[in-house]
Amino acid sequence: MNFFQGDRQAVNFQGDRQAVNNRQRAVRLARRPLETFLRRAKNELGLEEASLTVCLVSDAEIARMNEKFRKKKGPTDVLSFPMAERKRRKRPASEGGPCNRGTPSEYLGDIAISPATARRYARKNGRKLSSELQVLILHGVLHLLGYDHETDRGEMDRVERKLRKRLGLA
Repeated sequence: MNFFQGDRQAVNFQGDRQAVNNRQRAVRLARRPLETFLRRAKNELGLEEASLTVCLVSDAEIARMNEKFRKKKGPTDVLSFPMAERKRRKRPASEGGPCNRGTPSEYLGDIAISPATARRYARKNGRKLSSELQVLILHGVLHLLGYDHETDRGEMDRVERKLRKRLGLA
């Protein structure tokens, strides 16, 4: 069961290992390039068979989630909801991968992204919205894998920088 399953527009997982679900209308965007990027990121991380959902939501919806789950007011760009708590491997990513990957067909969890907030951050940082959304997808997947940049003394940032470079992101 995924986090967004209670919604009428929830993703149907009949053989699909990933999904990008657009539940917002504020920002026009194409889902297919995001799905392609998600597939590339999963391949790079050795997660080809794992499932996850990326849900594009409004600022109001992500603000509600941010308040409910993180006790923080206002919208944010990305939130991750892992299905299971994971412990990362002791070895660095360069020596065999960033996490305990679990079973090949495991459901990793859900990622919520606000394209409106992402667009504001992209403009502020001089990036294209498409690149910003890819960065947020990668960031969200790393959180699903157990990384936490708020507590890991830079480990997630190092892994993310390395993966951004390999995936052609700035």
